Amino acid sequence: MNRNTEVPSPCDADDDRVSRVLDRNIDVLLSRQGAAESAMTLQTRVADAITRFVGSMTFVYIHLTAVVLWVLANLGWFPPVPIFDPSFVMLAMVASVEAIFITTFVLISQNRMMEVESRRADLNLQISLLGEHETTRLIALVSAIAERLDVETDVKPEELDDLKQTVSPEAVLNRIERKRKAD
Repeated sequence: MNRNTEVPSPCDADDDRVSRVLDRNIDVLLSRQGAAESAMTLQTRVADAITRFVGSMTFVYIHLTAVVLWVLANLGWFPPVPIFDPSFVMLAMVASVEAIFITTFVLISQNRMMEVESRRADLNLQISLLGEHETTRLIALVSAIAERLDVETDVKPEELDDLKQTVSPEAVLNRIERKRKAD
């Protein structure tokens, strides 16, 4: 037998299965993200690009430089440049108008991000509900197998009965609402 030949372990086979499932899930996720990005309007793309730029240190450096130069020029420190805003009213107006537009672009991007997050939260909820349903069914199945094989467990029958019950999302939401009102 060649010593350099590796014998795959059973774990490697599991890793391959998990990798295939994981790769598929990643591909689906990336495909969805790509489709969502390509479905964005030009206006949304522009707003996102502006928001990214405004949130960068480059933007801070540019503004810091512009404001310092504006102030120094209007204090008369650059003799070839005439003083054009001695009371800095124009600087304040430019900054205010810019702040209005920047705030609008940021809000547009945040609204879009909230929509994406809402869809993601809905997906997570559906996955959680599916997991809860499957777990409930598995508990019932394992309980039936244990009962049939006459296996004794230290789980109390009333606890097992509670775990076997399907919990509806409506019941959970109703209970949350009742508790909020009670507080």
